[in-house]
Amino acid sequence: MFTVTLSSLNALTFNVVIPEISEEFNLTLAQVSWLSSAYTLIYAFGTVTYGKLSDRIQLKSLLTFGLSVFAAGSLIGFISQTFWVALLGRCLQSVGAAAVPAIALIIPVRYFTPGKRGTALSMTAVGVALGGALAPVVSALVVSFANWRWLFLPSLLLLLLLPLYRQYLEHEPKKDSPTLFDWLGGGLLAASISLLLLGVTNQVWSYLPFGFITLILFIVRIRAVKEAFVQPQLFRNKQYAVALFMSFTISSMGISLYFLTPILLSDVYRLSSSWIGFAMVPAAVTAAILGRKGGKLADRKGNRYLFSVASSCLMTCFVLLSTFTGASPFLIPFFLIFGNVGQSFIQIAMSNSISRTLSKEQIGVGMGFFSMVNFIAQGMAAGIYGMIAEQGASFHWNPLHVAQQGGLFSNIYLTLAVLHLAILLMYRAYLHPRNSRYSAELSNN
Repeated sequence: MFTVTLSSLNALTFNVVIPEISEEFNLTLAQVSWLSSAYTLIYAFGTVTYGKLSDRIQLKSLLTFGLSVFAAGSLIGFISQTFWVALLGRCLQSVGAAAVPAIALIIPVRYFTPGKRGTALSMTAVGVALGGALAPVVSALVVSFANWRWLFLPSLLLLLLLPLYRQYLEHEPKKDSPTLFDWLGGGLLAASISLLLLGVTNQVWSYLPFGFITLILFIVRIRAVKEAFVQPQLFRNKQYAVALFMSFTISSMGISLYFLTPILLSDVYRLSSSWIGFAMVPAAVTAAILGRKGGKLADRKGNRYLFSVASSCLMTCFVLLSTFTGASPFLIPFFLIFGNVGQSFIQIAMSNSISRTLSKEQIGVGMGFFSMVNFIAQGMAAGIYGMIAEQGASFHWNPLHVAQQGGLFSNIYLTLAVLHLAILLMYRAYLHPRNSRYSAELSNN
């Protein structure tokens, strides 16, 4: 949980200081935003790569490599005197940090029985929520008395955890050393991710055709070679394929809570950055406090029950936001509590459900792909929300909307509420335990 917290915090802290870095190096905001864009691109591809490698290399070895590279990148960023050296440090951080989300999902699946897996997975959700809650606070605190480069240093605390990982993962069965690795397949997947993400987030639509072409080449590649980067049998698992689609949609909607809310508070309520950060902290803290409760609910009453609770919270949040956007700003932090808790719970339910659709041989790459899909969805959705937010709206779809302003945000939130209802019905239809072709094996896993 501590590792995930620092990893999540590190991914978000630099968003606050982009204007300061732009001014110091006399660069445009678009140029400086590569500190976040490059991090996201490497992070997304890295998660599935570490997941793939975890099927052949011991987890403690992968974590040793990942956290060591993460620390090296932090030191380079801390001593950097030019933007490009800082960007190099940030990229190295991402190479190392990408080990965290995939392995944070793999460890609970491998070391806990299905009946206790929800509680274990919830610790990952708690770490993500804590990182999100602490990021604006840490950023504001550090830059109030020190240079932005000091934001690289908290990540070095992860080195203190390496001896613990090497001790507590030492009983993992010894694995065969890797022989062949499909670098061409991995390169095609990385190229596809980069082109699609950059095309959507930067609105460079000419990238999209090339992104789809490399994706098709990746599919052709994995079907043509024996030691493929990802075995095509993974996607022939109907439940897993449906779960990936659902996870992509859920993450696309969930990022609205963290991306659209600051825009809403700024454009509609004219709040300053400090007040916006303060408004988002209560929801993140509540999600962190209740995270383990969600995991226990999954273990005690099942993933279907937790998913229903999460969907209810999210639909409540979006309906309330749609109805009261433009009313008192003091209502927004209260509504966000439902959304953040619901998003935390739904990620636990999806992680647990997806793990049960996979055989033991598919756990590593399967959970890595799940993590990667979430990051891609968040990156693309943020770009799309940004484009929509610039358009405005002349009418309200929600007849209960109480204010004259904020019509665009009201329409978006109402759409998200309806989509969550559709996702809930899809989950009940395709991922209910009675429909799981692995349900008979759960007690033996």
